[in-house]
Amino acid sequence: MSDEYKKYQDEAYDIVVHASENIGSRLPGTENERKFHTYMAEKLEAIGIKPVKEEFAVAPRAGIGGLPYAGYTGLILSIGAFLAHSIPSVWYLMAALGILMLFWLVASCFFYRTWFDKFFKQKISQNTYGEIVPEDGNYDYTIILSGHTDTSWNWRHSESGYWKKDKPIAALIATYGKVGFGAVCVIGMCLISVFMALIYFCALEMRLQWAIMVYLTDFFHKFELAMAIVPFITALGSFFIIAWNDPNEENASRGAMDNATGIALSYEVARYFKENPDKMPKNCRIIDLNCGSEEVGLRGSMAFAKEHKNDDLLKNAWNINIDSVADKDYFEVVIKDDWQMCRFDKDLEQMFKDTFTELGIESKTNGCIHNPVGGCDSTPMTRAGIKSVTFAAQNPMLTYYYHTFRDTADRFEPETVGLGFEIVLGVIEKIAAFQEQNGFNGVNN
Repeated sequence: MSDEYKKYQDEAYDIVVHASENIGSRLPGTENERKFHTYMAEKLEAIGIKPVKEEFAVAPRAGIGGLPYAGYTGLILSIGAFLAHSIPSVWYLMAALGILMLFWLVASCFFYRTWFDKFFKQKISQNTYGEIVPEDGNYDYTIILSGHTDTSWNWRHSESGYWKKDKPIAALIATYGKVGFGAVCVIGMCLISVFMALIYFCALEMRLQWAIMVYLTDFFHKFELAMAIVPFITALGSFFIIAWNDPNEENASRGAMDNATGIALSYEVARYFKENPDKMPKNCRIIDLNCGSEEVGLRGSMAFAKEHKNDDLLKNAWNINIDSVADKDYFEVVIKDDWQMCRFDKDLEQMFKDTFTELGIESKTNGCIHNPVGGCDSTPMTRAGIKSVTFAAQNPMLTYYYHTFRDTADRFEPETVGLGFEIVLGVIEKIAAFQEQNGFNGVNN
């Protein structure tokens, strides 16, 4: 790395250390999340960029943060199954609870819909951004550099893999095994409740012939007997889901990799162009965007896209979303959120791949992955009509430091963050060439 770039690398790593060690966990809507926003706003002001704060309401427990509620539902249904032996009508209440929980789980935790937010306690989160415009004030397109300020709740099952970090297969089995077993138990208990309610209602209340035939079968009788034992098993599995997210804010992820690195790199690239206006891409405006509340379902990027959907900010815009740059063997461009069914921009994908090649980067993920679960801030941006991808350097396996308090800066090297800085600059050069080639209207053509 050149001396010119090294100071940006070093300060980026300093930001990561400050965020993870001095501020610490930054759950959505908390005081520590606001502290990090204030810190980054002050850094923008220090280099002559006016920060803009945009607040929005967020319900941290309405999405991923509320996953333990699914475990509690499984536990309630397991206990209710014993009562239902004597009072079959209890199955009706259990079925209603199970259906409601599954609908919430799929809508809020899988697809990040906001339908249930109003039923949960809300807090105030925010986005903070600043912009750099050419010296003459004129620009034809915008590059948005984004990262998220918040951190996740501590995932206890992932953290327990730390003690098996030298035996990755055993750690994966311990983590995925507990979570998978718990999920099967909770969802299974919901489906059993619906099945039992359907048979009892149709056979005993509606007197439907097919239901009566099922009710009188030897299989159904044995199934009823099994339900004297099954709830003990499903109750145990439900506890694994209850214990997934540690509710203690002090134990939450410290977010060095995920995602102080993204915030730091976005800022340092903006700072580079602020300090070197002659290096600014022609006819380009650059925005440094600090998104809040990503971990609860991309709420910050959703709010940003909604706030600016009809104004100049998103017109002819590109988004380089940076999320977790720490694992030097896994530099990659994330091209799709599978659960969100959102494919990101192919031009940006190729620009990142070409930059990896130019810098001689070899990745164990071949420089490209799909996000198999959850989502990233590129999804709301893409849906808003912006060309976007997510840039990362993160082991895609469920590691002991992912979403745990062990996500600290001492785990990775400043040089990894520095390489991320060089990659982003290389991609911006390619965006500039693309825009110039397309008459500075490349996004809209």
